[in-house]
Amino acid sequence: MKIGYPCINRSIGCRGNRTFRLGSYSEERLIATVRENLACLAETLSYNVRHNLLFFRMTSDLVPFASHPVCSVDWQTIFADELLQLGDYIRENRLRISMHPDQFVVINAKDPGIVERSVRELAYHTALLDAAGLDTSAKVQIHIGGVYGDKERSLQRFIREYERLDERIARRLVIENDDGRYTVRDCLRVHEAVGIPVLFDRFHHEVNSSGETVRDAVGLAAKTWTESDGILMVDYSSQQPGGRRGTHAATLDSDHFALFLAESAPHDCDIMLEIKDKEQSALLAASLAAGDGRFVRPPF
Repeated sequence: MKIGYPCINRSIGCRGNRTFRLGSYSEERLIATVRENLACLAETLSYNVRHNLLFFRMTSDLVPFASHPVCSVDWQTIFADELLQLGDYIRENRLRISMHPDQFVVINAKDPGIVERSVRELAYHTALLDAAGLDTSAKVQIHIGGVYGDKERSLQRFIREYERLDERIARRLVIENDDGRYTVRDCLRVHEAVGIPVLFDRFHHEVNSSGETVRDAVGLAAKTWTESDGILMVDYSSQQPGGRRGTHAATLDSDHFALFLAESAPHDCDIMLEIKDKEQSALLAASLAAGDGRFVRPPF
């Protein structure tokens, strides 16, 4: 079991997701921005290793506008050495990496233009992980997408579009249950059709489920992961007290997290904390998991 947080470390003084307006695009500006983002990513990963936070979601903004037609920079060649060095560091320190494109990536959309743009964005994410030399346990997570008034047809449309993807993209994708449309049970139907792994989102399951217990849902999702996929990935959060239903917590609820550790046993999983104070909650979660036999501790 590895524990981590997404995209930004608030303690180290840099942000690896710098971008700029499309109207101010230039090759020089893109190259400078990517160089700064990669340097911050290296600093973030170093912090994570020092604090035994071995699961990290890389930001989609490492290369701004990478999937946009305006991007004329061969960033994969320009930054080949830096990306391979990052990949070497990730492997040497047994970090687990994931990525999560934004909500505009919808491959089951009825609009072919949205599907085309979504596939371009997934190709960028895949190319980034490939350029770092990471194996297929480094995943790109997406949602099934919209319902469009007909859930069954929308499920089938996802399956059809997934089967059309380049194999280099398809082998990295995982789907997660969401908080309003597709449950774990729906995701399992897609897995049964095309073999895509199911990432379990604990908070989404609390808000939107088909009636399974957390323990049962974790077990069902875990069975969808193969050796080449790595162990089950889990997104974890809890309800923000006083917030609208479905609002992610600002900081870790220790009792709720301890309950999830108990509920998820004996299944091994890597836990991504989708909690607003990021590495601070991840540090607390790691301390709470210290007595769990599944939790990874150095030396390896």
